[in-house]
Amino acid sequence: MKIAVIGSGIGGLSIAGILASKGHIVEVYEKNETIGGKMNEIRAEGFRFDTGPSLLTMPYLLENFFNECREDIEDHLELIPLDPVCKYFYQDGIVFNNFEDRQDTMKEIRLFSKDDAESYSEFLDRAADLYEKTADAFIFNPLYSLKDLRKLDLFSFFGIDAFSSVADKVDEKFESEYLRKFFKRFTTYNGSSPYQAPATLNVIPHVELNQGGFYVKGGMYKVAESLYRVAEKNGVSFHFNSPVTSIVVKEGNASGLRISDGRQINADLVVANSDATETIANLIPDEDIRSSKKKKATSIEPSCSGFVLLLGLNHQYEQLVHHNIFFSEDYEYEFKQIFNEKVMPDDPTIYIANTSFSDPSHAPENGSNLFILVNAPYLSDSYNWDAQTVSYGDKIINELEARGLNGLSDHILYREHISPKDIYTKYLSNKGSIYGTSSNNLFSAFVRPRNKSRNIGKLYLVGGSTHPGGGIPLVVQSAFNALKLIERYESI
Repeated sequence: MKIAVIGSGIGGLSIAGILASKGHIVEVYEKNETIGGKMNEIRAEGFRFDTGPSLLTMPYLLENFFNECREDIEDHLELIPLDPVCKYFYQDGIVFNNFEDRQDTMKEIRLFSKDDAESYSEFLDRAADLYEKTADAFIFNPLYSLKDLRKLDLFSFFGIDAFSSVADKVDEKFESEYLRKFFKRFTTYNGSSPYQAPATLNVIPHVELNQGGFYVKGGMYKVAESLYRVAEKNGVSFHFNSPVTSIVVKEGNASGLRISDGRQINADLVVANSDATETIANLIPDEDIRSSKKKKATSIEPSCSGFVLLLGLNHQYEQLVHHNIFFSEDYEYEFKQIFNEKVMPDDPTIYIANTSFSDPSHAPENGSNLFILVNAPYLSDSYNWDAQTVSYGDKIINELEARGLNGLSDHILYREHISPKDIYTKYLSNKGSIYGTSSNNLFSAFVRPRNKSRNIGKLYLVGGSTHPGGGIPLVVQSAFNALKLIERYESI
């Protein structure tokens, strides 16, 4: 079978490699000149930066890809556990090291919130229980047909906190504002607000704090490179600088692609790793799908976006470890500005990945490479990035100087910005969102686009904008969910 894949993000690379390993002819058409999608890298003036994901969780899902392609993950990637996993800075000067070992973390918590140390452990046990109840039903289940829905125990919804918000459950469990902010932040892993997302998402701390968070030696981009090597080894052909302008549809079935240079590519099957909303709204010809379906696709709320500031420094800050977070004062107002007002927060929570802490080759001697990320609203008329990108970068630098990174502006040798507008322009993600669809409603698991189109036959979808969600492991799982549906509905 000849299969055409749109996009070489993690989802596209995964499904291409898996299908090629099964003997299919697979060709990937990529808009940009490099693989990886939003997982990418920048090298400049002796500094190296990852520009996408900075942490790997659930590595067993990535390992499934290598096993499926008859490869050993250890031949491709070296996964390094980090300790502390992350360091948290609060505005009143409290600093919290979140260690890999639960008991070590509880000792830290007792220094500023004695009563919540045991609650921390109990909450992680609850997160593990949520994972056991939801993983098979929601992550590993394509949730496509009635057959899939029969696997759900509707009564179990009362046992997975589906009718409360993340914030409600966290506030109920913890007295300390420090721990409340700490556990609320995990919903940002899928671009949602803890004040709107269902408390089921309190499962996310389990995959990082119970199962472990990892760094990939050499940089996170090594993940994309390894998937690419395996795909090529299995015979996948890649075509770069080849934007897809439309999906060819014949008699209701996807039968190929049209490329921007005028070529028409014929295929027995199409897999779109392009953003799901973009795929439905702009790649399927109007005559092949009802306008109401396009309208429905564009009405789904996108996830938040991100504002990235890359700084190459001739200095090292001893207070920074690999992962660092500087919390805002009013966390709820920060999310109100992002999701309701759709403007950049006045007082943002600032994340810093300092990979030179673990990988000194990523910066010149005695230097640092800081990947700085602030949650941002998806694109709207409420915020003008053309006018405010540089000034907001200045604001972040000034805030970090006030929070203890003394003289930061004097140590900058390299500076680059990536705004939500840049993310949209390069990756055509829905309104510049990072994770495709938000989870800001109680039924988010059921509104995320499925891995098979319900409107066009022989069209499958993978990537962070589809089921089961964003982040490296779930995107890889989207490829396996698509594979399950391809094997169910196609003669392969």
